[in-house]
Order: sequence, then C-alpha cells, then structure tokens
Amino acid sequence: MTVNLENTREIAIVGAGSWATAIVKILLENPSVEKIHWWMRKKEVVEFFNNFGHNPNYLSSVLFDKSRIVAYDKVEECINASSFVILATPSAFLHQSISHIPASTWRGKTVVTAIKGLVPEFTQIVSDYMHAQCAIPMSHIACISGPCHAEEVARERLSYLTMASESAELTNNLAALFDCRFINTSTSTDIQGIEYAAILKNIYAIAAGVSNGLGYGDNFRAVLISYSIREMENFLKQMGLPSDKVNQSAYLGDLLVTAYSQFSRNRNFGNMLGRGYSVKSAQMEMNMVAEGYYSTNQIYILNEKIGAKMPILDCMYSIIYQNQSPNKAFKILEEQIF
Repeated sequence: MTVNLENTREIAIVGAGSWATAIVKILLENPSVEKIHWWMRKKEVVEFFNNFGHNPNYLSSVLFDKSRIVAYDKVEECINASSFVILATPSAFLHQSISHIPASTWRGKTVVTAIKGLVPEFTQIVSDYMHAQCAIPMSHIACISGPCHAEEVARERLSYLTMASESAELTNNLAALFDCRFINTSTSTDIQGIEYAAILKNIYAIAAGVSNGLGYGDNFRAVLISYSIREMENFLKQMGLPSDKVNQSAYLGDLLVTAYSQFSRNRNFGNMLGRGYSVKSAQMEMNMVAEGYYSTNQIYILNEKIGAKMPILDCMYSIIYQNQSPNKAFKILEEQIF
C-alpha cells in the first residue's frame, strides 16, 4: 500500500462545511497537489464558488485559487475524479450521501476520514463503516484528528494534526501531505482509538458548555474535564482498545480545545442548553451541526452493550434525549465525578 505524490496530485474532498473548507486550504499549501475535486452538495454553492472563489457559508474570508479546484454538486462525480478521497461531512449525513455509490467505485481508492462521529445507521466509526460497507481494505483507510479548529486554520495560526492508520506508510505520506507552515503533523497506528476519542470529546465539550451556562466556575470545569479523560480511558478499555495514550494531543489535546475554545460549536451548544434553551431552539440558533448531539445517542447505545462507567455520558443523554433539567442532571453528576 503506497500513498505517493503521484497518488495525491488530485484529491477529492466530500463535504463543504468549515472543517472541509479548512482541509482544502491546508492541502493547497502543498505545491504537489495539482487539483482538488470538491463536493459542495448544493448547486447554488457551487455556482457561487465558481464565480467568487470562496465558500459562501463557512470560512468565507478564505479566498481560493479556483484554477486548482473543481467544484461538484454530485458526489459520485467528485469521488470518481480521484483515487484519494477525504470524507469531511457530518457523520449523520455520510450514509445518505454515499450509500447509492456502488462498492466497485471505491476499488483501489485510499480513503481518509476527517469525520468526528459515528455513522448512525450502523453505530460504526467511519473507518469501520467504509471497510464493511464499501469493501475498502483497512490498510487503505486513515483518519485525521486535532486539536485543530477550522477557524484557526483560516487565520493560519499554528495547529496540530495526527494521522492514524494501520499502515505506517500511509500515515507518513499523509503527514507529509498536510504538513505546512501553520500545520504540524504526527502519526499513529491507533486509528480506532483516535476516532472514538474524537467522538467522545464532543460529548464532553457539550457538558463543559452546559456547566458554563448553569454558572459553574473554572474549578468545577477542571474536575469535569479531568474526569472526562478518565471516562474516555475507561470506554477505550471496555472496547478492547489501547488506553495508555489518552494524554497525547489527539486525545487530551483535542478534548481540551473543544471543551474550552470559543470556536467549539459543541461547547456553544451545551452553553445554550445550560442557559435554558431547548435542544431544538439551540440547534436552530446555531445553524451548524454540533456532532456531539448525535454522538451522545450513538455512544449511549453502544455503551449499553459494553457497560463502561460513563456518568458524564449518562448525564448528557438525560439532558439531550430525556428532557432532564440540566440543573437537576448536574446536581446528580456533582456526586459522581470527584
């Protein structure tokens, strides 16, 4: 399995949100990338991009070199255009976006997931989903994780990415592909652990936001986040995955930035819940996808099978899906996390 410059001269990006837009910006820093094939879903967004050279909905301050980008409103055309595909849609919409594409289309492709959520129809991380549903060998699959907010990429602030795959060759080449003047990269073989960590940290970021909305202070939030990493470690152990790396940046670092950053949509979603917004009204006001909303339900379902001790997950599930009062739910949580 080789990912070389020949293989990555033309890259397909599936998704047009803020993270997908940031990935396009990063990749265009690499002069070996000659063409980006970018699925933007909506025809009017494609037309706007072709006219003005930037995404009208996300990171709109970033101006792109249109000569190196082909925009699509049909996902199969975009995927067919390259043997190297990066998935960057919300997890809740991945299956409906690509399920109609024949498995034969994926033959020989390398797939990189930048999605931080489970595929709800199968309760699977994206690497497992692509392997099982699209018959892609695990050696041809990788994931990208942070800590790395799209808004800071847009401002070219130094950020960090970890590339994970069963194939060391793939991760090394992927790291070289993304490494640039404002991105530092590292590699890992723990693809499943890093994918699950990226999912869990969104749930914990919602919890951090709820605590802020309820008026808890920094002292409580420090305890909440420190317990979150222990809860993550416990979950990974119960899943039979390595848990000795949770203090590294792709686990703890990504959790910290998502729980504390002003750019964190999951934290902001939780903050609104803590201030008294209903789930629906918070979603409508944000007008963006908070992955942790979907992940809370999916991880809760998964944890019913594996039985990890996860009081923060249980608390967030009770608030988001059982209409529990955030104040009451956190009073219960107070006694469980110290």
